[in-house]
Amino acid sequence: VAEGEPSEGREPFELPRFWDALGQTFQVTSQEATKLSLAFSRPPLPSAENCRKLSEDVQNAILAVATVYYWLPKGQGTTLRKMVRDATTEVVEGMIQLTDAILNAPVESLSQEQLISTGGVWEACEQVSNLPRDNQAAVVSALAASLGVVKDAVEEMEHALVEGQDPYGDIMEDEELGFRGNRDTYWSEADRRLLSSCMGLMKASKACLKKVLAAVKAHGKADSPEHIAQLDDLADIANEISPSVDELALSMYPPVNPLAVRLNAAKLASVLTKVLEIAKTSHVCPPSEEGWVQFLTGAVDHNMNKVKNFTQGQL
Repeated sequence: VAEGEPSEGREPFELPRFWDALGQTFQVTSQEATKLSLAFSRPPLPSAENCRKLSEDVQNAILAVATVYYWLPKGQGTTLRKMVRDATTEVVEGMIQLTDAILNAPVESLSQEQLISTGGVWEACEQVSNLPRDNQAAVVSALAASLGVVKDAVEEMEHALVEGQDPYGDIMEDEELGFRGNRDTYWSEADRRLLSSCMGLMKASKACLKKVLAAVKAHGKADSPEHIAQLDDLADIANEISPSVDELALSMYPPVNPLAVRLNAAKLASVLTKVLEIAKTSHVCPPSEEGWVQFLTGAVDHNMNKVKNFTQGQL
């Protein structure tokens, strides 16, 4: 039987019931962590029988968390499922860390590591209340996280470019790094012309994520397998924007290698084009959204062509 599919005598999957069950198992796990930690917080230590009972209760709580996670079918969305899996993993790893802390702690006292580990389990278990409740909310969360990272990368590069000829000006001069007159530590005018087009691609990345995020918020639905799959496709490809922006930004620092910049720019442009194509053919882009898709597609092509022109004679 596929995960989440009703078997004989089993009711069909319902998201609200799943969230209730997951919340309960996380709460029980938090309580078991507290009981375990208190039992080993001061002498006398629990008896062998009590230790066995504590171990069984902890094991049952963790098995219940894992079991409920596996109730969530992939058909509800791979983006949502990954976020629930990550939260579940944190709870399990937190309990392992707490158990290790207790096993390695001095018998006489409550160790700092045990206190921290207990708090870590509580925090991991509380995360269930912040998890997105369906795949549309999960994709919104994933896109917003990517947008935040890309915004930071764009601001950092803008700051470096306006600081002057020396992007390493805040690093002290020494013989190993080289003096600030060294060609390896500043941008030439040719470099800056190339980098302005790269900045155009980075800004297009930010605009692309911002617009796709707004479209998913406004029009995204998790009411059918087709819509859920479209949202996952969009999240998967959009997830490639941030690392591609980072790779391009790293290659933009002096000494500039035009070939490396061009390759990284081409990779980012390809990712952005795919994002825009997938968005355009999905349910999150009704006719009212087509204008910005067309505009950003043109902006990506324009800046990539400029990068090609600036690097033509330097490769």
